Amino acid sequence: MIRIAAFVTALLAATPAAALDLAERPTLKESAIIMGEIVRIGDLIDNAGAVADVAIFRAPDLGQTGSVPAATVAAAVRAHHIVGLETRGLSEVAVTRASRPVTAKDFEARLIRALAGQFGLGSAKDLTIAFESDVRTIQVEPNAGAELGIARLNYDPRTRRFDAVFEVPGSAVARRMPLRFSGTVAETIEAVIVLRAVGHNEVLKAGDVMIERRPKSEFAGAAMPTIEDVLGFAAKRPLRAGQSIRSADLMRPELVVRNDTVTMQFEVPGMVLTIRGKAMEAGAMGDVINVQNMQSKRTIQATVTGPGRVTVTSHAPRLAANDPQGATRKRAE
Repeated sequence: MIRIAAFVTALLAATPAAALDLAERPTLKESAIIMGEIVRIGDLIDNAGAVADVAIFRAPDLGQTGSVPAATVAAAVRAHHIVGLETRGLSEVAVTRASRPVTAKDFEARLIRALAGQFGLGSAKDLTIAFESDVRTIQVEPNAGAELGIARLNYDPRTRRFDAVFEVPGSAVARRMPLRFSGTVAETIEAVIVLRAVGHNEVLKAGDVMIERRPKSEFAGAAMPTIEDVLGFAAKRPLRAGQSIRSADLMRPELVVRNDTVTMQFEVPGMVLTIRGKAMEAGAMGDVINVQNMQSKRTIQATVTGPGRVTVTSHAPRLAANDPQGATRKRAE
């Protein structure tokens, strides 16, 4: 840095450029963004004058940044009669080669657009791509064609495998790259996922579930509920965290559990009688279940009207003694 300052001081003393106003003096830039492969004097120095377009360095690779020492810049421009260079105390210039990134998401999105609605596949929103190998981001010229293209595409509907060759129109860099990728395509659907372990007859709440896309092949045509279908319903069987919910996994919450003691309320015109009973089967709100009167030991039908509570009305039918199946329930799960 001391040598650079001494060099600039000597130049200022030896040339009329020392008298130039600072606003007009050739001034070193702190950083520069280069569009092409060559760094020119005007890229690094303000007020370079007639020699601004003279090439002095090669630019870094696309998307890369390099640092050029101020002394190296001063030495490179000396032969082009740049004197009195104002460095502003800078020790180096950051030089960045401009580029446009093409990411794995770009390749995936372009491939999905090409396959959607073709070969018996669904719409774009229902497709997901699995590449066989990592797809790294590539850097191409910033003025290259904006639309990523597919030069060749092969797809096997039986195995759902693809082989694709991509291209970036107008990019010399991309033409030298092996932009060929293989993998598989899967159709997905929106599934309701359990976020925690849920026990039998446990009621599902908003914080227990979320929507996640899962491969359609996992469900084999099973009826899939929405979030609205799930909330307030109970698990018919234990569910593990991360498990997707099918309609067959749900039921209305059981308010009466089999073999539990329940309150039986008899309703007849002008009178209400309450006694204890034993539930012979489980039931949800509104279900008609078999209940045993613990005093008479007779089994009758009653309607579930609340947690641990059933109601028997005067017109409730009795069980037929010769009915081998017991009472026929009005609700089919």
